[in-house]
Amino acid sequence: MDRKDTQKAIENGKTALGIEFGSTRIKAVLIGEDHAPIASGSHEWENRYENGIWTYTLDDIWTGLQESYRNLSDEVSMTYDVPLQSIGAIGFSAMMHGYLAFDRDGNLLVPFRTWRNTTTGQASEQLTELFQFNIPHRWSIAHLYQAILNREPHVRDIHYQTTLAGYVHWKLTAQKVLGVGEASGMFPIDSRTNHYDKRKIELFNDLIKAENIPWKLQDILPDVLLAGDAAGVLTEEGAKLLDPGGQLQAGIPLCPPEGDAGTGMVATNSVAERTGNVSAGTSVFAMIVMEKDLSKVHPEIDMVTTPTGKPVAMVHANTCTSDLNAWIDLFQEFTRELGAEVKESDLFEMLYQKGLTGDPDCGGLLIYNYFSGEPITKFEEGRPLFVRTPESHFTLSNFMRAHLFSALATLKIGLDILFEQEQVRVDQIFGHGGFFKTKEVGQKVMAAAMNVPVSVLETAGEGGAWGIALLASYMTNRTEDEPLEAYLSNKVFAGEKGTTIGPSQVDIDGFSAFMERYKKGLVIERAAVDGLA
Repeated sequence: MDRKDTQKAIENGKTALGIEFGSTRIKAVLIGEDHAPIASGSHEWENRYENGIWTYTLDDIWTGLQESYRNLSDEVSMTYDVPLQSIGAIGFSAMMHGYLAFDRDGNLLVPFRTWRNTTTGQASEQLTELFQFNIPHRWSIAHLYQAILNREPHVRDIHYQTTLAGYVHWKLTAQKVLGVGEASGMFPIDSRTNHYDKRKIELFNDLIKAENIPWKLQDILPDVLLAGDAAGVLTEEGAKLLDPGGQLQAGIPLCPPEGDAGTGMVATNSVAERTGNVSAGTSVFAMIVMEKDLSKVHPEIDMVTTPTGKPVAMVHANTCTSDLNAWIDLFQEFTRELGAEVKESDLFEMLYQKGLTGDPDCGGLLIYNYFSGEPITKFEEGRPLFVRTPESHFTLSNFMRAHLFSALATLKIGLDILFEQEQVRVDQIFGHGGFFKTKEVGQKVMAAAMNVPVSVLETAGEGGAWGIALLASYMTNRTEDEPLEAYLSNKVFAGEKGTTIGPSQVDIDGFSAFMERYKKGLVIERAAVDGLA
């Protein structure tokens, strides 16, 4: 759309707003009738490690949301010379899972426990056995049951439990709901009904019966909605929470809140069977839309859903680029000490590209990027670690290549179960997130890890905020009975440009050699965790 058409769209509320709470950034994206972004805003934030828990405060949430929206609103005013007063539809998304428990009066009972916490091993193991369905450490039901096992006094006072996306949506609309994709990270979903699995709800209630807790699980969980369903409207109180300046009008419809996994699928047009996407940034996860159920329970594989309820196999690693970013920060500090002015983006570009020139197997170097625990490899804590032998080929290019490989190594262990043991087939993988920002580098490394062509769309950098904006637009603009897959393919991604890179045999062999060393060396990481309290 040209500037005049965009002005009209903003004035007439023919837009959609998506806001996503990522691990390190809250991003807002406003899109027009052609689904292209017309303005954005963001706020940088970071989780806190307090009393053994990874958390964000409620003040962090609202301060960050308001700043990201204010930045977007200011950009609209400056670029298009019109105030942002009405929006066609709004959607909220956030990192999935975790634990937010509230009492009858809406008070938070304990600090928000994010997905990054891996202190729920006992609950995860017992629930997986009970349900015969993998319940990962970070899932909301694992956090709830661990609190029960720990005899935490707040459990009896729980009136409502939700996720970060669900919490924000609730406060802005008064609706206690979740999109099915986000709900599938709280508790198992029955894809025949697109709601929580009733039999597993019964099993859980029976499990805790002896505790005499004054609630049933179904009473404290959000209701489940599908993509396209109406999920309430922005209340007067909600409008003031989002825009304390008072310009934004109440009554704007909201789509169901979704998780970052679901918005990643939407943003990469990966909601149909045999498609998949990898989101790689602070954490990394791969989502494969399944043609059939898995043959058995695999603790390394999570079963979630698309925003329309289709079953999805998810492989998730808690850490991807955190250690790599820390080393680049160190190099940035070094350049400053030399008096050299090198932009951080240029440093990333140079060092990422350097990794492509290393030995195929990284010259014998070994890196573990574990900032936190990794359930796939059975670590409840992590220690970032770099190891080499006297014979290793210690060069900058090998060092950077090892970091790039390490960022995907734990993911690779989980994906091998899908591809080798379950014979899952996927035609193409779409990549998005910071790992793919440097041209071709992330694609080549990911293609080597997965042995599948990896595509990055021109819109991939917009990420989950754009994805949830698309879901908001779908809710208000779809035709009757138009499936999400058709809406995305025909109205959003038709003619979309991007790049596709297939795996090279040299890189595949090099990654395999690195992985053999990586698996053997896990005992070193274990010793580091045990020895460095």
